[in-house]
Amino acid sequence: MDGIASDVAVGVKRSSDELLSGSLYNSPNSSVTANGGDSKKLRVEDSMDSPPSRVIHIRKLPNEVSETEVIALGLPFGKVTNILMLKGKNQAFLELGTEEAAVTMVNYYTAVTPQVRNVPVFIQYSNHKELKTDSALNQRAQAVLQAVSAVQEGGSPSSDTAGESVLTPAPSPVLRIIIDNMFYPVTLDVLQQIFSKFGTVMKIITFTKNNQFQALLQFSDPVNAQQAKLSLDGQNIYNSCCTLRIDFSKLVNLNVKYNNDKSRDYTRPELPAGDGQPPVDPSVAAALSKDSTSLLGVYGDVQRVKILYNKKDSALIQMSDGNQAQLAMSHLNGQKMYGKIIRVTLSKHQTVQLPREGLDDQGLTKDFTSSPLHRFKKPGSKNFQNIFPPSATLHLSNIPENVTEEDLRLLFSNSGGTVKAFKFFQDRKMALLQMSTVEEAIQALIDLHNYDMGRGHRLRVSFSKSTI
Repeated sequence: MDGIASDVAVGVKRSSDELLSGSLYNSPNSSVTANGGDSKKLRVEDSMDSPPSRVIHIRKLPNEVSETEVIALGLPFGKVTNILMLKGKNQAFLELGTEEAAVTMVNYYTAVTPQVRNVPVFIQYSNHKELKTDSALNQRAQAVLQAVSAVQEGGSPSSDTAGESVLTPAPSPVLRIIIDNMFYPVTLDVLQQIFSKFGTVMKIITFTKNNQFQALLQFSDPVNAQQAKLSLDGQNIYNSCCTLRIDFSKLVNLNVKYNNDKSRDYTRPELPAGDGQPPVDPSVAAALSKDSTSLLGVYGDVQRVKILYNKKDSALIQMSDGNQAQLAMSHLNGQKMYGKIIRVTLSKHQTVQLPREGLDDQGLTKDFTSSPLHRFKKPGSKNFQNIFPPSATLHLSNIPENVTEEDLRLLFSNSGGTVKAFKFFQDRKMALLQMSTVEEAIQALIDLHNYDMGRGHRLRVSFSKSTI
């Protein structure tokens, strides 16, 4: 166990079967010519004010950086056609396929500090318009580019396509990780330590499927996910075992409910450990308000919510009209939520009063008048025809075409329940999904209605009258 992370490609020893194991430019004084037959060596003193060029000059790279990591800086912006490493000077030149791609790259990294292994690096245009090396070194550089392309696209290197594959931007900031040959346990902390070298890790969920340990890991930026995948796919966490198999997830945002040894949201340290009880501290009252809005929103549009100061397991909830309040009461009274029976009655209060300006009520009162969760704001909405009592079967709609049954099963399983059955509608934009219990379905609806599926798709979840 003392060898933890000793085989991971993040600045330490690489496994012997790694695709890109050796340095291609070991000497900082390699004789490399620029601009065709010009005999002058490439100089690293590029001007700070150089005009746009498809050759990018990268400085202040960390020691022992790999060609793969440098190439990964440019991949999200277009085809990378050449590379020159000056390892003795901690610098590199990267040539992109077009000047437009290079401009996009420089503009992006002007706003977002580029990092390699958590070390900030400096990026600028080179005063060279193209990067030309002698034939021997150029062939080897193209082999690196070809191999990186094969790793990303899941294929095999081919000399006919070296430097020709167009590498598309990362589709998601979420990576799916499978651990093969898992001789030692892999913890959340180990995964966070390894992957944080490529950017900010926001969330991790671990689970076992088909007797394999797997994880979903969300970066703050797809570029970081791209770099981590290219550098770590196929590497070992420990010596000769715990091999990382990495691909992009179809999900673009993870839903983490608990901070424990199986899941972690590093942006929300206040999350409970998962004892089945909701947090009731005023600091998380907003989360309780959202839960109420999602659940009662099935039966009407919630306008305001007030958590009672001296009884924080109770709340006043104002609906758009009396009929909606009556529907919510008749369908939800007696149901279970967070392991407790919900009691819903009509209040003597006609409205929920917002706190006076300048008065701090510790966030116990929330106004949802403009909430995007409202289902009934359009007169004659079809949603009025789909109001049913809570059931174990949920109706899903607005599903992106690239999302699979496996993705949705995993998403709903991570809400804390068990998916018993699933069925796509013919157009695959809608589906039925059955949880083990009504209580699990209620929790899944609270967690996942309006969930961001990417590409402008927000998942719509409601109770279904049908069964699978």
